[in-house]
Amino acid sequence: MSVATRNGTGPVDAPVAPPRVVRQRRMRPGLLGLAVLLIALGGLGAAFAVTSVRATGSYLAVARPVEVGRQVSADDLVPVQVAGGQGLAPVPAGRLDEVVGKRAAVSLTPGTLLTMAQLTDDPLLGPGQQQVALGLGPAEVPARKLHPGDKLLLVSTPDGDDDRPAGAATRFQATVIDAVTSDDDEVVVYLALAVRDVPAVVALSSQERIALVLTEAA
Repeated sequence: MSVATRNGTGPVDAPVAPPRVVRQRRMRPGLLGLAVLLIALGGLGAAFAVTSVRATGSYLAVARPVEVGRQVSADDLVPVQVAGGQGLAPVPAGRLDEVVGKRAAVSLTPGTLLTMAQLTDDPLLGPGQQQVALGLGPAEVPARKLHPGDKLLLVSTPDGDDDRPAGAATRFQATVIDAVTSDDDEVVVYLALAVRDVPAVVALSSQERIALVLTEAA
């Protein structure tokens, strides 16, 4: 290598400095192994997440309508494959024998998954009770949605020729077994009534002279 001098006497030879070598740090074997382990665990976690989302199970679904209080048979149900299922509590298909013979606590709709909360071993009608169905318009229902177990007060309403004061109305205690809304918005309410009250309630209902009051929500 030639270097020019300040006084212009021409280039002179000068020693060339060797290049500086930067030493690279060596990764400790323990840290390298830890990094590999973390990468492997991350891959396994991702694979488990994908498997969990895509996992399917066999559960029981309702195959045909089942009315409230009727015993469930094997023909009422069908096994279906459902992907995921997180947050749901459907009955596994393997528990079919545990389900058959139980009563429907609510109306079972075809195409829906069956849950144990929809079934009961208890009779829906208590001792001395009978079931009555009342067809009501949307404005005649005392709540936006009635649920099994709701307590109702049935009150007779006067007709055009009834001069009795409002305090003389007849009252009946009832418990909701189920409520179903039809396509024309009519609400059918299934009630458990004392046997002695059934004839009077049926007569008042046929005359459209009965009102429902919600006294206790289930």
